Amino acid sequence: MEYLWFWIVAFFFVGYFVLDGFDFGVGMTLPFLGRDDVSRRQAINAIGPVWDLNETWVIVAGACLFASFPEWYASLFSGFYLPLLLILLALILRGVSFEYRHQRDSDRWRAGFDRMIVIGSAVPALLWGVAFGNIVQGVALNEDHVYVGGLFSLLNPYALLVGVTTLLIFFLHGALFVSLKTDGEVREGARRLVRVAAIPTILVAAATVVWTIAMAAGRDAPLLWLVIACGAVAAVFLIGAVAFSLRGLDGWSFAMGAVMVAAAVVMLFAALFPYVMPSTIDPAHSLTIENAASTPYTLTIMSWTALVAIPLVLLYQGWTYWVFRKRVTRVQVEAAPAH
Repeated sequence: MEYLWFWIVAFFFVGYFVLDGFDFGVGMTLPFLGRDDVSRRQAINAIGPVWDLNETWVIVAGACLFASFPEWYASLFSGFYLPLLLILLALILRGVSFEYRHQRDSDRWRAGFDRMIVIGSAVPALLWGVAFGNIVQGVALNEDHVYVGGLFSLLNPYALLVGVTTLLIFFLHGALFVSLKTDGEVREGARRLVRVAAIPTILVAAATVVWTIAMAAGRDAPLLWLVIACGAVAAVFLIGAVAFSLRGLDGWSFAMGAVMVAAAVVMLFAALFPYVMPSTIDPAHSLTIENAASTPYTLTIMSWTALVAIPLVLLYQGWTYWVFRKRVTRVQVEAAPAH
């Protein structure tokens, strides 16, 4: 049962990074797409109906982590409290900015909130990668499963590489979404961003895949085949997303980008398996799926709940995206009041 819940937690993080990932990307593209307020509103309105719904996936992921792996949750949140606090503050900053930027008819007011949207998008995009890089690589856990390293120990080369990778991937993912959901100058600008971001994203992502495979092979990961397969899928679909974007096939390019993000997250979880937090001090101090899990009774109750709740969540999410499936056109934004 604990192995099932490891992959359920992975499922929710996959959903979060695929969905909120393009929200982060849209926020980061604002300085490059928003040549006037109408253009910025067009980009923001593309995620307006869904960004808060996308964000709830991380809440569900955190709740599942707390209930199914309390030891993992405790060690993670106590050891990574500063990066996770910065992520939380950035998400709050971003959400407040979406809601308040239109509350006053002032260019200076809107510009200030637009900057906060960019910061509130870039900081989580970077720090989520740093956090997951450290989880996969392992941290200094003592015999009580307490993190005894400092903040700068978390800023190691592999974790920073994963952080830069998630930053670039989400930027590209957001540009693909903007090109799918807008028209005119904003759409063309998003396609230009895809072309500009493609090469650095591919190179950095390739380095992360190779390093992750080498790390998994070095500790005899039982799912090394899955790590390699997901790394290959992520690479192929990343290149495919860029290629379809260059041909103007926005739907296909965004779909391939979504698969690319999902494959990359699964690769990290497969590289982590069967650990949940390896210890760099002594392998005996590591948290594994088995020693970090809740009781079988708790996991059984949660499994029945998930059996009902997950299909409902997917249906509601799908319905929401179907309702708001049309492009946000410049004409619509110009005709609508700013508030």
